[in-house]
Amino acid sequence: MKLLVTGGAGFIGSAVVRLAVSRGHAVVNLDALTYAACLDNVAPVADSPLYAFEQADIRDRAALDRIFAAHRPDAVLHLAAESHVDRSIDGPGAFVETNVNGTYHLLEAARAWWETQGRPEAFRFHHVSTDEVFGSLPADPEVKFTEETPYDPRSPYSASKAASDHLVRAWHETYGLPVLLTNCSNNYGPYHFPEKLIPVVILNALAGKELPIYGEGQNIRDWLYVEDHADALLTVLEKGRVGRSYNIGGENERTNLDLVRTLCGILDELRPKQSGAYADQIAFVADRPGHDARYAIDPARIRAELGWRPSVTVEQGLRRTVEWYLANEDWWRPLQAREGVGQRLGTGQKAVAR
Repeated sequence: MKLLVTGGAGFIGSAVVRLAVSRGHAVVNLDALTYAACLDNVAPVADSPLYAFEQADIRDRAALDRIFAAHRPDAVLHLAAESHVDRSIDGPGAFVETNVNGTYHLLEAARAWWETQGRPEAFRFHHVSTDEVFGSLPADPEVKFTEETPYDPRSPYSASKAASDHLVRAWHETYGLPVLLTNCSNNYGPYHFPEKLIPVVILNALAGKELPIYGEGQNIRDWLYVEDHADALLTVLEKGRVGRSYNIGGENERTNLDLVRTLCGILDELRPKQSGAYADQIAFVADRPGHDARYAIDPARIRAELGWRPSVTVEQGLRRTVEWYLANEDWWRPLQAREGVGQRLGTGQKAVAR
């Protein structure tokens, strides 16, 4: 199968590219190479005859048409997105442009290609989304997001992803485009761009800096190891029912404070400080506006219908992640110089667009 993966130089996209190539799929990586992209993420497969790269913006319809015609993909895995909630608070326009308008142009390019090929039944457009479109959950552990949970996005990021989800469903219902949708919980693992919580904690700890935790650290997330997510995405692509959505979760709920303390304990063991413990660096900072209290995925559908479940516990995955960052300073060190990395974002204090 030949896959067109959008955002394949990003965190999750690159995990999909690496896994797909390792399984014998031909992969075309379409990426605009914005601030969070890094071609080093796909270096392990870059020399494979199964891999090709196209630098293009998903808002550029002419480029999309050219890429579809040149590579003739059997399926699209759409991961290209602006994804950092804090950045969406400070600059929502980029999220609307990429996540909404970009998805529209990609849908139209895919539809045009599909129709010129005689509307092949085997073609798939797999749209990768987030559990954040469902809003915030109460603390009750019995209450989780299902595929039937009403949408209730609370940030510009989640609102833009919700809009893109609706577009994908509409292109299926209106035009018959064979689509699949997945909504995942928080990802973590190797190659995670160093502005997200887990890499921030690891790298700040090593640098002797504060480990910032929003509010009181009681916000709860369901943590999904990125390589498990890539496996789930390929499983849905190959086995999922057209027009169906699947929630993908790690079944690993933790408060942010518990997560950070676990990371500190792993660092204490693997890279001990000369004195004290890394948890001494924890600092509670002002919360972000509209911070959702809890996300949790009920993965019953993907487990029952497709036989998928996560293979990595959060303790195993965090250890692997810390070990990877300790061994790959040459990857993360240059990224720390990119725009916005290491700064407090998401305060909502930037100038309002006019």
